[in-house]
Amino acid sequence: MNAVKTAEKHGGDVQYGLGRQEGYRYGGCSAVLQRTAPDQPVQRNLRVLYVPQGFDSIDNGIVDALRQTAAETEVSKPAELIEKARDWKPDLVLVLNAMHVFPEDHPAHMDLLRSWGIRTAVWFADDPYFTEYSSNLAPHYDYVFTHELSCIPLYSSLGCSRVYYLPLAADLQLFSPARVPLQYQSDVCFIGNAFWNRVALFDELAEYLSTRKIVIAGAHWNRMRNYELLRPQIREGWVEPSETMLYYNGAKVVLNLHRPAEQGQDNHNTANLPGNSINPRTYEIAGCGSLQLTDVREDLTRYYRPGYDIETFNTAQELQKKIEYYLTHEQERNRIAWRGLWTTRQQHSYVNRINRLLAVVE
Repeated sequence: MNAVKTAEKHGGDVQYGLGRQEGYRYGGCSAVLQRTAPDQPVQRNLRVLYVPQGFDSIDNGIVDALRQTAAETEVSKPAELIEKARDWKPDLVLVLNAMHVFPEDHPAHMDLLRSWGIRTAVWFADDPYFTEYSSNLAPHYDYVFTHELSCIPLYSSLGCSRVYYLPLAADLQLFSPARVPLQYQSDVCFIGNAFWNRVALFDELAEYLSTRKIVIAGAHWNRMRNYELLRPQIREGWVEPSETMLYYNGAKVVLNLHRPAEQGQDNHNTANLPGNSINPRTYEIAGCGSLQLTDVREDLTRYYRPGYDIETFNTAQELQKKIEYYLTHEQERNRIAWRGLWTTRQQHSYVNRINRLLAVVE
């Protein structure tokens, strides 16, 4: 790709004064940004009332896309939905996920909206981890969108006549290349909660990772058997998306490990469906122009090309080997990261997804 050669040249031009490696990476990212144009919004004559889940990195991207796409957009808290819909009279109520922070009588609220002639849609962003709840919610909507391939047959079997696969994306206003302070720079970074498969992986790699400058951030990492070995480099608790972006930009290698899907593994997946689709973290890391090493989900190759614009691993041993390789091969690391940034900006914005969603509804 000519853009990679341009990025290499641009990276070299601006690296001085920024720190050689960080300047080289950011300069190349800047060249990609100048040569890519995310999807343009397709104007729809729809008044859309959006109800967020509280996933800021997703909600904000959707709201921004709706405001570029729909004729009018309003946002409502879950508890205020009925009052807002009655007063504003939208053409469509779009709900993200409909769980956790939503009132227990939310299904009845959706039935009421439909009786008023208001179309309703839900976009499940937590599939398949909460099928115990989503199975009860889905039949109360006119349109069901899910980012998880394995859930399509489930919702169809429940009598939902309009079920659509719609992958997640990255909020490209937030997850974009940036120059970051030294405290956010690392060799290896992982941001996420300590689900048991992640605990097992980091326990196995703890001795190796303890020799590197790493950042692990999220909840429940004291579950690790080797917690004390990595404790100085673990940040317990929630990390805001705006700070997550800084960690991604500051890392030479960013790890992505999907959570387990099995019922009982910190999940409520009573349908026991597999996790086939990639998480939003996949797009967000790539949107920052950082090298990503991810485990493999079935639909990964629909969106990225392993070895070209993303890297993958299957075992802890393979992951360690690839971390070591890319830490010592800066040019290859940056080439893959720049290609991942290019792919993400061209194909994986929330404007792209909202264009697709509203085309179905309209």
